[in-house]
Amino acid sequence: MKKNLFEMGADLGDGWEADNKTKPQKKASVEIKPPQKHQLHLAKEKRRGKVVTIVKPFHLAKSELQALLKQLKKRLGTGGTVKEDTLEFQGEISEQVRTALEEMEYRFRV
Repeated sequence: MKKNLFEMGADLGDGWEADNKTKPQKKASVEIKPPQKHQLHLAKEKRRGKVVTIVKPFHLAKSELQALLKQLKKRLGTGGTVKEDTLEFQGEISEQVRTALEEMEYRFRV
């Protein structure tokens, strides 16, 4: 009977290693900037027939970004989520989002 070379815990030797043993490190450090230093960009996407308004990139800590999202959702009366350094809002509300963020002293690209 042959010995299975690639069974769990097998020693591959000669510098070989399994790909799934080490996971790449995500960049944990986020450069936190004040609102006046942001250069935000607005975008619209269609997802499953619905429009989503996207605002990115934010340079804030995760907790601060969650708090900003909560404040904007309540003010605009819409749903939304945080994905990495972006905020996504349900609906085509780019002008309302822009005015609300500009009142909070965030800046946009021209």
